Amino acid sequence: MNVKVVNKYESLLDNIDVDIIKSISGVFTTEELISQFNNFFYNKMILDITAIKNYEDITTIQELSVNMDMSKVIILLDDSEVVNNPKYLSALVSMGIYNFTRNIDAIKFLIDNPNSYKDVASYHQLNMVMDDNNESNHSSKKEKSLKEEPDKIVTSRSVRIIGIKNVTEHAGSTTLTYLLKKQLEKKYNVVAVEVDSNDFIYLNDKSLKNTNHFELQKFISSNYNKDIILIDLNDESATDYCTEVLYLIEPGLIKLNKLIRKDSQIFEKLRGEKIILNRSVLDNTDVEDFESESNSKVYYNIPYLDDKLDNHVELEYLLQKLGLLNDENNHDKGGKLFNIFK
Repeated sequence: MNVKVVNKYESLLDNIDVDIIKSISGVFTTEELISQFNNFFYNKMILDITAIKNYEDITTIQELSVNMDMSKVIILLDDSEVVNNPKYLSALVSMGIYNFTRNIDAIKFLIDNPNSYKDVASYHQLNMVMDDNNESNHSSKKEKSLKEEPDKIVTSRSVRIIGIKNVTEHAGSTTLTYLLKKQLEKKYNVVAVEVDSNDFIYLNDKSLKNTNHFELQKFISSNYNKDIILIDLNDESATDYCTEVLYLIEPGLIKLNKLIRKDSQIFEKLRGEKIILNRSVLDNTDVEDFESESNSKVYYNIPYLDDKLDNHVELEYLLQKLGLLNDENNHDKGGKLFNIFK
């Protein structure tokens, strides 16, 4: 069941076709809201932003975000210029608040289909802060608000958040993240982080970071000054934080058969995603056989790499395909595959 916190838009929200277990009306401080709902079980909270005292001050929303699970909150924005300013909307995204709208009809959709970072990345102006005393942050004629142009707020700086995730067990996400960082940092400002593990410690590189999935959003927010954030996702499901994900499959018979027995629909789930064959001994013909048998499309095929080297031509070709290097040339290498999908 869901809860409602309403004020200015109470009459409009009365007509929404959503199961409500509790509804309160008025203007509340963040302390009052936290106190009322901190130990109250609910599915989603529909929050009329005008019900929050001093809501136009973004630090008020920040206080709420620190003390409540904002993934369960859907904020109905008002039509004020402050709230619809690109800097305000960008700050919401920075706090991990992805479910906000000015459309009453969108609320029911967001309950069943919550936004991920990808859905709101266009609102993220990564080199801005909420500081009215900084002239570089004042609105210009080129700036568009959610109110004026809801689908075309252009970020003033773009950061690539690339997740590397094992699909088969121990497919090499940690080592590949490390090698990609070494390759990319020659040209970009890059940070690499490992989630819910500490295998980076064995690579003896103090620039490598680690965090847990609870703190991942905070880590990303603190590194928006980077060009690229590489995330070793291991086997966790933190893909919503990424702008793109590389799904690693080590195409050995035992690992593939284990994968299929564990989830026979895995390649259906990965359709349209970037499937990377890692530690692969497959040649071009074998990759074609793999694609035919699995009914999938391989994005790139990486052979075994020497992790002691700083440069790998195979990774240069992958980075070219990802649009991070200019040269368009690409090559694949390989070995054998026999009747693994039955």
